[in-house]
Amino acid sequence: AVDPEFVKLVLVKEFNVFHDHGFYTDAESDPLNSHLFNLDGAKWRVMRQKLSPTFTSGKMKMMFNTVQSVADELKKFVEANYHREDLEIRDLLQRFTTDVIGSVAFGIECNSFKDPDSKLREMAGKVFELSPKTLVKTFVGIQFKGLARWMKMKLTDDEVEKFFMELVRTTVESREKSDVQRNDFMKLLLEIKNSGKLSDAPDSGGDGLTMNELAAQCFVFFAAGFETSSTAMNFCLYELAINEDIQDRLREEINEVLGENGGQLTYDALMKMDYLDRVFNETLRKYPPLDNTFRTNSVDYTVPGTNYTIPAGTFVQIPMYALQWDPEHFPAPERFDPDRFLPEVVKTRHPYAYVPFGEGPRICIGMRFGVMQAKIGLVTLLQNFKFRVNSRTPIPMEFEPASVTLSPKNGMYLQIERVK
Repeated sequence: AVDPEFVKLVLVKEFNVFHDHGFYTDAESDPLNSHLFNLDGAKWRVMRQKLSPTFTSGKMKMMFNTVQSVADELKKFVEANYHREDLEIRDLLQRFTTDVIGSVAFGIECNSFKDPDSKLREMAGKVFELSPKTLVKTFVGIQFKGLARWMKMKLTDDEVEKFFMELVRTTVESREKSDVQRNDFMKLLLEIKNSGKLSDAPDSGGDGLTMNELAAQCFVFFAAGFETSSTAMNFCLYELAINEDIQDRLREEINEVLGENGGQLTYDALMKMDYLDRVFNETLRKYPPLDNTFRTNSVDYTVPGTNYTIPAGTFVQIPMYALQWDPEHFPAPERFDPDRFLPEVVKTRHPYAYVPFGEGPRICIGMRFGVMQAKIGLVTLLQNFKFRVNSRTPIPMEFEPASVTLSPKNGMYLQIERVK
């Protein structure tokens, strides 16, 4: 079993030793790969300080309407297509998150519902392709960093790099020329690019962002936000289709909260949906989109209470999936039970038995946005449609082994009906 105390030790208490993910980067030869998730040491700290103010709850409120308008497109698409037997849920939700991130990160209307083969969608797929070549390069980058740097090894696909660099460059130029004001992530990044900080944030010192740095942050925001949120929504609808009593109870809460709010979904209304929060947390417990996270230690480290020393530079794995399926912390872990996240139940559990976003100073920076985007999509769908299992629903669930994120092996098919 995984000891949550050791998880706490690595992610929080001894963060000064285990502060890096340990992945290879080379800002010159592979600029898009030099993003916050991959940066080490002081470079990571400076970038994290600059970017953290872009993900406050105030900034989430600012972006809420943009996400909501894409959710309305999702609703229209499902209304027109819900009866189709070939409607694959994972693909549907990836169109939603592609359009959301395309809009808030780049200010572009992708219209993936009308054009499922949009260029942004195609590039998103390429980012997560695990070819044998990519796997070998990743291994070399982790085990032989010096060699990788000497070779000027590049992990980002050439076509992907060209597309995102061009997209960011044209977006930045058009914003700066026309003084377009959109309440989105790009607006906040441009403030940091030009003055080193957000206008309402304390000065973290240091310069603004270079065009390459700005592009890298946009890239990781897109890659992380598109895949993880759609995966979480996908598994949530799957469990709600299997557990219709939970789905009905959640729909009641949604209707009740929206009824008190004049039928309008707002940021504050979303925050009032406690049962939705528990359902979503339980989804992330059973199906953490990233089933592992990693840290690497900068010096030899002796584990307290043992005579075991972890040599410097070791890749330490935190297996979230194993941790969150441990019956010691979550009895009958295969059961989908949102009440595991009632405050009085949470209190009885080790706080580090549930870490779907990581924890400590390197906790997922975009967590608030990812959760908000997924919840807006789920509320919009559940308010209007019922989801049930059908003959093509994968029961039991089989995962795709060659995938960066936790994904169903053969797609996800559910029966969709309109709410009467």
